[in-house]
Amino acid sequence: MPAVRGDGMRGLAVFISDIRNCKSKEAEIKRINKELANIRSKFKGDKTLDGYQKKKYVCKLLFIFLLGHDIDFGHMEAVNLLSSNKYSEKQIGYLFISVLVNTNSELIKLIIQSIKNDLASRSPIHINLALQCIANIGSREMAEAFGNEIPKLLVSGDTMDVVKQSAALCLLRLFRTSQDIIPGGEWTSRIIHLLNDQHMGVVTAATSLIDALVKKNPEEYKGCVSLAVSRLSRIVTASYTDLQDYTYYFVPAPWLSVKLLRLLQNYTPPAEDPGVRGRLNECLETILNKAQEPPKSKKVQHSNAKNAVLFEAISLIIHNDSEANLLVRACNQLGQFLSNRETNLRYLALESMCHLATSEFSHEAVKKHQEVVILSMKMEKDVSVRQQAVDLLYAMCDKSNAEEIVQEMLNYLETADYSIREEMVLKVAILAEKYATDYTWYVDVILNLIRIAGDYVSEEVWYRVIQIVINRDEVQGYAAKTVFEALQAPACHENMVKVGGYILGEFGNLIAGDQRSSPLVQFQLLHSKYHLCSPMTRALLLSTYIKFINLFPEIRTQVQEVFKQHSNLRSADAELQQRASEYLQLSIIASSDVLATVLEEMPAFPERESSILAVLKKKKPGRVPENEIKDNKSPTPVTNHTEVNSSNTNSADLLGLSTPPISAPNQGNTGVLLDVLGDMYSGAKVANNNSTVSSNRNWFVDPKKFVFKNNGVLFENDLIQIGVKSEFRQNLGRLGLFYGNKTSAPILNFKTTLQWLEENNAKLAVHMKSIEPILEAGAQIQQMINAECIDDYTDTPSIIVSFVCNTVTHKINIKLPLTINKFFEPTEMNGESFFARWKNLGNTNQTRSQRIFKANSPMDLQAARTKIIGFGMQLLDGIDPNPDNFVCAGIIHMRSQQVGCLLRLEPNKNAQMYRLTVRSSKETVSIELCDLLADQF
Repeated sequence: MPAVRGDGMRGLAVFISDIRNCKSKEAEIKRINKELANIRSKFKGDKTLDGYQKKKYVCKLLFIFLLGHDIDFGHMEAVNLLSSNKYSEKQIGYLFISVLVNTNSELIKLIIQSIKNDLASRSPIHINLALQCIANIGSREMAEAFGNEIPKLLVSGDTMDVVKQSAALCLLRLFRTSQDIIPGGEWTSRIIHLLNDQHMGVVTAATSLIDALVKKNPEEYKGCVSLAVSRLSRIVTASYTDLQDYTYYFVPAPWLSVKLLRLLQNYTPPAEDPGVRGRLNECLETILNKAQEPPKSKKVQHSNAKNAVLFEAISLIIHNDSEANLLVRACNQLGQFLSNRETNLRYLALESMCHLATSEFSHEAVKKHQEVVILSMKMEKDVSVRQQAVDLLYAMCDKSNAEEIVQEMLNYLETADYSIREEMVLKVAILAEKYATDYTWYVDVILNLIRIAGDYVSEEVWYRVIQIVINRDEVQGYAAKTVFEALQAPACHENMVKVGGYILGEFGNLIAGDQRSSPLVQFQLLHSKYHLCSPMTRALLLSTYIKFINLFPEIRTQVQEVFKQHSNLRSADAELQQRASEYLQLSIIASSDVLATVLEEMPAFPERESSILAVLKKKKPGRVPENEIKDNKSPTPVTNHTEVNSSNTNSADLLGLSTPPISAPNQGNTGVLLDVLGDMYSGAKVANNNSTVSSNRNWFVDPKKFVFKNNGVLFENDLIQIGVKSEFRQNLGRLGLFYGNKTSAPILNFKTTLQWLEENNAKLAVHMKSIEPILEAGAQIQQMINAECIDDYTDTPSIIVSFVCNTVTHKINIKLPLTINKFFEPTEMNGESFFARWKNLGNTNQTRSQRIFKANSPMDLQAARTKIIGFGMQLLDGIDPNPDNFVCAGIIHMRSQQVGCLLRLEPNKNAQMYRLTVRSSKETVSIELCDLLADQF
């Protein structure tokens, strides 16, 4: 808002003062309504208003709008101010238009013409005002209207520097809206050469524009590298007195330096031209040298500007990852910041060193600061800095320091903040496995993790320790002994019981020779924890008990007693009851040989990417160093090729997993025995076969539930989750589609295609932004879709999502939730107005539609009410004489027109039927709304 001077717009100053002095909301509204009435009368009655008066009243309207009140007049007067030659009047006109005028307004053509007149003028002030207005509105219409003129202004030799600066920023704003606005060919080199401009403001603005252009088309703008290095060299080697107008607290042009360094990070080191590469390295060395110089000022602005350039230079050094000397120097410089009193500097130093730790040139240099980083993890007051220290310890860990770092992280875990415990557990588990030379140490670490932070140990972690033990014979006896000792603690976590139950069920015989861990002692120890566990853990323990019958026949009687207790009719859990009953029957009717066959020791698990690493990547996308750990998804128990003769195959999973098994072909067994562990092995074989054969899998999704809501999951399977979040305003809508990779492998050739005929696009205009072709493991990406309702329509657009996962091609056809009701604006009406309008619309059958239909499910009026509200219309309570009836009103906004709609839903509870009537000013709209709703009740 422009400042109110003493010599002008005194009425505005008085009005603002009155508003501020209001003691209640009611008094403020009363004063505003009085002023609006006065302004409206002036605009309507007085045709001789001069520019000053128009400016004053438009300013008042703008102030009222900023207070949160709707303004529905004054737009034409603001447009008239654009033709004024006075700066203050033209400025207020542009300000009003930038804030209040909708891009679909009927005045937009007049506005565009006024802007063109100002762009063609010789006044740089008028041109700048026009450019600022274009950038503030930033719509596609503006991009189309001025896409040819603004680039000409930018590269023209006659354009003043201040105008070039505004033109570059305006073009950047429009480029973000419409990426096809920038012409190619000869324009490319002319835009790049703006980096050589003498005016630093032009170079700064042009650098921001070129950085955005490079991200879209790096090859076309590759010529900017040498010019950027040249300009950076001139800035870095300059004294702060050489660039006096652009020196900030003794730091020459810090903002431009940062922008140039970021621009260079879009490319690999310039290998084609050794001269450019050498000059760039000189610049980076100079920046590092200046960081060692004593400060020229004690003010914080000086250190902030100096460090901003330094950290961006270090980011470029890390990005290039080619000069060992620079990487080591950068690491040493960051090491000095670790003991700086500024918290932000310590955080940034730790963050940058995380990246340096992944480089072969600087990894050893980073390790020299290990003690300081450990102190930061323990002693820092700020939790974000402590978390960054944990990240750095994880990144710098290798075979030489793994045991020390893991032990320090375990020690800290006992007192760590709850917000970082889960992530620390994952990192400790990954490091312990990756760098374990002795797997007894690995077992100790994981059991310590469960003891210290059991609540934060995810399934992937304890699955993994079981896989390691099963796959390595040398550690099985030690694992059984250690977990047995851990279970003897008075209080142990449920995850410890799970691990103990699984390992003792497989390898308890290896420690049974010791009287302190005899079969009966093992069984009694596990069963003493049984009543404290969840149903899933109890199911796992029951499976362990049946394994004990095979390992230790001498305790068969005691185990069968437990099965009998849990198979009686008083058992609270049907799943446990059935499992216990099956195991009891198996132990009674099966011979020793059959039991040994069914319950033999687990085979080794196949090797795949670590599921723990996938979880960590999902929590920290893009920040987890690559890891060589191979892993299976989960330790699903395996039996020999026996068939299930039971209706409940889910009880067969020893770990109590909820994954439904896939039935295997009959292997010739008679089926008289119960397969107590299920046929998960056969299912795994089917999955593996599918993963090696390229085939197509197609799904079609029609999300009718989104008629009543805007957010939710459109589609989900084992590979991918597709969600939507949408918002609508008048005839415009925006959908954000979220694609999440649920697998531990990247999804390739990821592509989305819009299915929408050209004739339909004339009724519902849909524009979909492009998306990256690779969806990393555990990552999520977003795709924006913009929609505009031009005229009424019936069908909705679809997108085809296609991708390749594990060599299998998948296609998903999804109907977008863009039904006509999304463009409703709820409308409040009283009873008299509603029935008067209802009667008028009912005079002709061409404007109404009626359906009588049977309810799909038992009538629930509260659920029906929720659906009606979600449909987008205003539910009008207390209007219909029958309180069970629902009446609604709303306006559908389109570019071409607005269609008023009234709705009445009459439920008949006795007949379990509905009568739905929709009346509107357009027959096709009534029919479509009626069809949409009738299918949902």
